[in-house]
Amino acid sequence: SMCLSGAFELCPPFLRGGSTDLGRFIPPDWRPGIWVRLLPALENILYGANISNILSAHKNVVLDVLAWLPYGICHYGAPFVCSLIMFIFGPPGTVPVFAKTFGYISLTAVAIQLVLPCSPPWYENTYGLAPADYSIPGDPAGLARIDELFGIDLYTSGFHASPVVFGAFPSLHAADSTLAALFMSHVFPKLKPVFVTYTLWMWWATMYLSHHYAVDLVGGGILASVAFYFAKARFLPRVQPDKQFRWDYDYVEIGNAPDGYGYDFPHADGDGVHDSDEWTVGSSSSVSSGSLSPLSPTEDHRLWEGDGHGSDLEAGR
Repeated sequence: SMCLSGAFELCPPFLRGGSTDLGRFIPPDWRPGIWVRLLPALENILYGANISNILSAHKNVVLDVLAWLPYGICHYGAPFVCSLIMFIFGPPGTVPVFAKTFGYISLTAVAIQLVLPCSPPWYENTYGLAPADYSIPGDPAGLARIDELFGIDLYTSGFHASPVVFGAFPSLHAADSTLAALFMSHVFPKLKPVFVTYTLWMWWATMYLSHHYAVDLVGGGILASVAFYFAKARFLPRVQPDKQFRWDYDYVEIGNAPDGYGYDFPHADGDGVHDSDEWTVGSSSSVSSGSLSPLSPTEDHRLWEGDGHGSDLEAGR
């Protein structure tokens, strides 16, 4: 996904030739037409305006840098940083589930982008709503100002050689940041506002830099959310509040916790699991004291003395 998002230096050699190289592997007749009007139309239907154009209307160096940090830097390093943190502090098995979920949503998003190619906001700003074709190179849009600011040629060359120029929907930047925020919130629930803030920061940056419409972000967010909650229900280890590091876990519980809680073992689960000693004390104390028994003291005494199965056994002797 990092290669397809325009990081030129991370792409394998056969993809560095841009759209012309990709065309060698996909015959022109097989490639679907590019949707130029679809996303702008959905944007106006859902929000009544082009939010990307509104956010990018006023540009300055400070906003450029604030947008570049999540979009051009954090996006590529966040999966590795989050994996390391979750490996140390999360329950064993969390990182493999995160990695697989990350891979599946990336493959799904790229497949959608190839089957349903859509033009991003920078295309509308440059060419209007004129029909597009695959000979048009990628555009760094707002990231070109970062190259100019630092006197480098990183994003301009990278996006010009991007193999998927019209991969606006769904946004992988939105999907990846949303997925990372959901997994990190699972491990550190108290820090959820921090992760939500990072995701919103990323979403703003994608629109400010004219790389995505708001509808692209919603699509990426939905994709990540569906994948996360499916993984959480089936495969993700549950966090135990009294554990701080992965090495503190004596056992791991997988999937969602049952709704019901009780003293019986089938209902025992992660956050509300009862210690075996506590279960024993609770059950024995209620019987020994007799305070919780529905029987009167006299009836209770007769039951223990032989009115039940015990009397039959005694008679059988």
